[in-house]
Amino acid sequence: MKSIDPNNFKVVEKISLKRIPTLLDIKADDDEKEEKLDKVQAKLSNLQDVMYAHNKYGVLICLQGMDTSGKDSLIREVFKEFNPRGVVVHSFKTPTSAELEHDYLWRHYIALPEKGKFAIFNRTHYENVLVTRVHPEYILGENLPGINTIDDITPSFWENRIEQINNFERHIAQNGTIVLKFFLHLSKEEQRQRLLRRLEEEKHHWKFSPADLKEREHWEEYQKYYEEAINKTSTELAPWYIVPADDKEMARYIVAKIIWEEMQKHTDIKEPELDDKIRANFEMYKKELGE
Repeated sequence: MKSIDPNNFKVVEKISLKRIPTLLDIKADDDEKEEKLDKVQAKLSNLQDVMYAHNKYGVLICLQGMDTSGKDSLIREVFKEFNPRGVVVHSFKTPTSAELEHDYLWRHYIALPEKGKFAIFNRTHYENVLVTRVHPEYILGENLPGINTIDDITPSFWENRIEQINNFERHIAQNGTIVLKFFLHLSKEEQRQRLLRRLEEEKHHWKFSPADLKEREHWEEYQKYYEEAINKTSTELAPWYIVPADDKEMARYIVAKIIWEEMQKHTDIKEPELDDKIRANFEMYKKELGE
């Protein structure tokens, strides 16, 4: 199995999604990929325990991708060894009436990870410059000053929103949240095959929605806006990683490996040292416990 270098997936210069492969051949079968993933899972779980004791960083994992790109199963497989109290998953759907009474970033702010924990955004604040660009009528539901019709939504509106997102990520990163963003890069043909499986296999029927076919009609628009958003918001404090997603098992391993490698850069994350006075009295404590 070929080694995985996280730097090969990190967006550090302007990219074109059409030029980036959606399938990575590393000469490995599914069993080997699963074995590699298992090892990284265990290391990440141990790391989260240390993070909890250290209590200075939270980790925000952002997952974006077209319908059927494998976000749900990736979350299940990559984080299944975590202490359930150490990881929280937020799936952001259509804003509720209560959420619409606040600015669009509010519901993401209140879902940020506590210190010592991981938070996973399954779909993220980027929906506000992706879905809303394909369907600008959704912006009208935010009841914004000066936005009364779709014609009021100018290019500068989207530029401002991108800037706001960059500011949001810079702010949380500078205050102890490690931000890692992943785009699961799926081909249109692979999406077609996965949608067909939802129709053909009874156990997957519940996943199918005719709305998925409607959104598929906007494939090129979504690719355009994903590319623009990624190019304008991949920063050193909050980098984007483009992960080939036609092979689900491979995508899971790549994401896990990137998270592990990136976390190794934070060399200050260590278990706190025990107070010398407490350590000096270990024998006394043992006697109290009747050893």
